Amino acid sequence: MLSHGQVVRLIFGLKLRELRQERGFTPAELARACDVSVSYLNEIEKGKKYPKADKILSLSKVLGVSYDQLTSLTLSRRLEPISELLQSDLLKEFPLDMFGLDPLRIVELIADAPAKMNAFISTLFEIARNYEMRQENFFLAALRSFQEMHDNYFEELEQDVRTFLVEHKLNAAAPFDRLQLERVLGHKYGYTVDRTGLDEYVHLGRLRSVFQPKSRRLLLRQGLSGAQEGFVLGREVAFNYVGLKERPYVNASFPVRSFEEVLNNFKASYFAGALLMEEEALVRDLTRFFNAKKWEPTLLLDLLTKYAVSPEMFMQRITNLLPRHFGIQSLFFLRFDQANSSAAYKLTKELHLSRLHNPHGNELHEHYCRRWISLRLIAELRQQPATHAPNYTLGAQRSLYPNGDEYLCLTLARAGSATEPAVSVTVGLLCDDNLRQKIRFLDDSAIVLKEVNETCERCTIPNCEVRAAAPIEIERRQRQQELEAAVAALVNQ
Repeated sequence: MLSHGQVVRLIFGLKLRELRQERGFTPAELARACDVSVSYLNEIEKGKKYPKADKILSLSKVLGVSYDQLTSLTLSRRLEPISELLQSDLLKEFPLDMFGLDPLRIVELIADAPAKMNAFISTLFEIARNYEMRQENFFLAALRSFQEMHDNYFEELEQDVRTFLVEHKLNAAAPFDRLQLERVLGHKYGYTVDRTGLDEYVHLGRLRSVFQPKSRRLLLRQGLSGAQEGFVLGREVAFNYVGLKERPYVNASFPVRSFEEVLNNFKASYFAGALLMEEEALVRDLTRFFNAKKWEPTLLLDLLTKYAVSPEMFMQRITNLLPRHFGIQSLFFLRFDQANSSAAYKLTKELHLSRLHNPHGNELHEHYCRRWISLRLIAELRQQPATHAPNYTLGAQRSLYPNGDEYLCLTLARAGSATEPAVSVTVGLLCDDNLRQKIRFLDDSAIVLKEVNETCERCTIPNCEVRAAAPIEIERRQRQQELEAAVAALVNQ
């Protein structure tokens, strides 16, 4: 990440270069007038050096500006977007080195071509404004990129889990005994677990947990499932054991303060999932499941029961292990939520490995394809008779897109009554020769094959039985093509 000193040097250099050019000085002329070398002046303008007070005074006199004006962090209107970027929390907090980017090289790029960088940054800001992109959106997108860079498998965290289990002599057999984690939190880290205190705060809604750092009290909402409680306890262990200092204190999505907080929350969640679903055991179980000659959903449901975890935790854990242990890199993970039966489907989580797969999120306010199994299962569950507990189902589908891509989609969905929320989680695997070698039941006729598309507005499937909107984008493109053909014909007469 860029330090405050780097930001100050870069802004000073940009300002100095702009003033020199406005006054008509060449680098050699200004260097001679201020009694400095050309190479030293060049390093100042590139943000590598910051001159001493006497040199700043000399520069200000030659350029005809005050000392304070030259040293302020305010840039001209032309370079204002660069100033906004450099002084924003976004660039100061973003760990460029994590992506293999040298902060000093970023500084050089900006200094070498400030006008071009200014245009580029202005474009990014305009896109962000048009799509209402907040800093949090940027951080989450960066996190997904970080996961994709590592195929969503993190050896250091897996090793941390193995070491933790050995050091504390814990039994990792499924289902993991979460009381082991509560004991470690109490004896090792001084935690007190309170299962009643959070219930007074009715206005906090569905908040599952709150950690109070001063008293080291962990408040858990009553009625959490064993899977939910185990996940919360596992995350708390991770924050302490791995030494993740900057962290959220609640389980829900609140405005984040920094990328470090987003990254640490991911690491703690990964650690918790690896604790509850031990790597070697789950790989053996998945191998048996993939080696089945027929599609047998009960085998997957049995694994959920065995590990006593939520569908989302289970499916996310699968995405950790498939690339490393099965050589399946082309995959995606999606989570859809629907507040009630009349509400829109919202894609609340997604991850794509090896490339951007279909389906994927968009900000076009269009209707996602209802033929996707992620949405189809929710709709089917909504139509079933209401029960006291939310209905829950597992399904598989081979989804064929117009571009020829085909995916095996495994979906776990849950839905209650028409007024209650519903959720589905899906892992999609690109159907290629590699997948056919790894999954024996891939061509089982019991798995339905469906033609699908991205959104109803962009879909050419005739007489679709679940279309939610007219194909207006297709119609717009057709009109545009007709107009272009007419113009071309007129031009060539």
